Amino acid sequence: MLSSYNSSFPFTFCYSNCTKMKGSNCNRVLIIVAVVCLNHQLLICGADPTDGFIRVPLTDENFDLQKPYNIPLSQRYNYSNGVRSFWVYNKDKPFKPDSGTRPRTEVRIKGHDYSSGIWQFEGYAFVPGGTSGVTIVQIHGAAEGATTLQLRIYDGNMRYYRYNLVATDLYDKWFRVNVIHDVGKGKITDFIDGEEKFVVNDQGPGDLYFKYGVYAAPAKSSNFMESRWRDIKLFKK
Repeated sequence: MLSSYNSSFPFTFCYSNCTKMKGSNCNRVLIIVAVVCLNHQLLICGADPTDGFIRVPLTDENFDLQKPYNIPLSQRYNYSNGVRSFWVYNKDKPFKPDSGTRPRTEVRIKGHDYSSGIWQFEGYAFVPGGTSGVTIVQIHGAAEGATTLQLRIYDGNMRYYRYNLVATDLYDKWFRVNVIHDVGKGKITDFIDGEEKFVVNDQGPGDLYFKYGVYAAPAKSSNFMESRWRDIKLFKK
């Protein structure tokens, strides 16, 4: 187990035996061991997904809310003490009368659409038990189709659309979500609680932007769907 590993042991062992070597050889050994120990510590600690990124300022104007068109926002959304709560029912109307899409209450981050570079979304999410068949974060825009990424919750687990398993056991607790989109390489990397969970090719170029909240999946959605979000941040390289 990592918790029982003494990272100083190799260094101490080699140092105690350096008296048997000539000075230059001893120094070389100690340098090599020091590098190995440092690499080991980096593997334990890991790099934060936001390392090397520049934070993009966000204001209230960047949070564009979408909700069922026929009801007041207050019946599907609440913002209190830094937490945005989104909920929707499976039989709700779409966000505009002429849309054939599924019900949603979402924030569309506007003012920061992108088509190149490396962009990252970060937020802390909470999904109550029972919410299922719903997208809680997505990248809108693609060469073909409407979206490049959807992360959905099914029975407490997160999936890439309805396919690949990304993370498990996410009901009734806060968890950190980081999504990195490297447009030049055509790669999307998803992190949960700082741990890399999933890497996938994107869906090609487009007018791209991030969304989060609740957006009912095409099928197998629960009657009531809710997610809560806080500490939303945007980064780029």
